[in-house]
Amino acid sequence: MTRKPAPESYRETVRRLAGAQKGAARSAPAYSRFVNRRIGRLLAAWAYRTGLSPNAVTGISALFTFTGIALLVLRPPSWGLGATVSACLVLGYGFDSADGQVARLTGTGSPAGEWLDHMVDATKVSALPLALTVGLHRFDVVDDVWLLVPLVGAVVGAVLFFGMILTEQLRRARGVASVASTEGRAPWLRSILVIPTDYGLLCLSFLLLGAPTVFFGVYTVITAATAGFLALAALKWYREIRGLSSVHDRRPVIPPTG
Repeated sequence: MTRKPAPESYRETVRRLAGAQKGAARSAPAYSRFVNRRIGRLLAAWAYRTGLSPNAVTGISALFTFTGIALLVLRPPSWGLGATVSACLVLGYGFDSADGQVARLTGTGSPAGEWLDHMVDATKVSALPLALTVGLHRFDVVDDVWLLVPLVGAVVGAVLFFGMILTEQLRRARGVASVASTEGRAPWLRSILVIPTDYGLLCLSFLLLGAPTVFFGVYTVITAATAGFLALAALKWYREIRGLSSVHDRRPVIPPTG
């Protein structure tokens, strides 16, 4: 009679996930790269051992994220609200990293799962600053002219997300390798320099919501830095895609035979 192998421990699952985890993108900011990926790994190990599917993990991510976003509209700014919103957003971001790790560990990744993940991300990118705008106006936190800042943030976030996704898809369509890299090769200095554009930093900034003036000052700096990053990235992406188009156009055309 053969003995069944001992069940895998939580620590062993985490270790397996570390080996299966996708390389970090070169442009990934510090919190996303060094903190959120590890949080996601721990959450993914829990989800895997619980038997949750990648789509279920995406659903949990959406539940936490949109709960935090809704609270910005429903409740006036306070230290308690800020802590709750920040916790919801951080957990939502962690589970957002976990769903892909569960998919790779179980071999259940699919185009439909990737689509669902991106749709949730695209929604939160715009919904968060718009909810903040409504909340700031509803509870008369700042002068109305300052509401332009989160409105600009909504546009910047949506365009940046779309630009990253579209650029990556155009690279793949032309057989160009992804910019994703291994942990050892990704330049840590770049990760530090782009911290102001880090979604994780935005999540943590809501801890300051009890001091609205301080919070809004930090939020304005984050928005301005992200807009500047978008301008530079868009120029770089355009030049890169234009170069790919030129290479594609120079390929020899093989006449049909027969």
